[in-house]
Amino acid sequence: MVTVARIVEKIIKNKPFVQEALSKGIINNAALAESIMPIVEREFNGAVKFSAVNMALRRLSEKLGKTLAQTAHFTDVSDISIRSDLVEITFYKIENIQKKIQKLYDVVDINSGDLLTITQGLNELMIITNKRHQKEVLTLFQISNVKKIIEGLASITINIPLESSETIGLFYIVTRALNWENINIVDVVSTLTEMTFIIKEKDTGHAFETLKDLIKENG
Repeated sequence: MVTVARIVEKIIKNKPFVQEALSKGIINNAALAESIMPIVEREFNGAVKFSAVNMALRRLSEKLGKTLAQTAHFTDVSDISIRSDLVEITFYKIENIQKKIQKLYDVVDINSGDLLTITQGLNELMIITNKRHQKEVLTLFQISNVKKIIEGLASITINIPLESSETIGLFYIVTRALNWENINIVDVVSTLTEMTFIIKEKDTGHAFETLKDLIKENG
């Protein structure tokens, strides 16, 4: 049976930022109830009482307050490092792709501190590296196979404790913090104890301060 409570929960489920505001009690439930009334009535296929929608939101906020509780924590090893002047190049996959990938290491000297991240999908190959290697990389993989180039990027990396691989919600907490500050995450690259976010270079300072505050709050 379709109930007002189920309809309200379905609506809010598709609005992650509203969920967050409800869980923290920083949203006016009555105003929110009024704004979603037309959607609720359409889904319910009939008139509903404002009080029923308002009550459903109040109960949902209590539920979210428990289920969205922060369970992840950072430690003293959770420092932040930044690299700037990066480029992300996405290619269509071509024949002999593995041989060309191997040749990348002749172009990018990771031992001297250069950045090289290679991600293979079913039909694409994504390379993130220093902007100064862009021309050589394009020559190696042929510019005609390029799907997209994104310049003006930076990486911001957080070192996380080893035990965090078993922790629920760590990625959620970090991505949520960046999203709340309107910082666009172009890509995410992770290893066991490192989370690296590829962002626009113009957002580097803001992202650094956001993550620094996050580590302090969840240390």
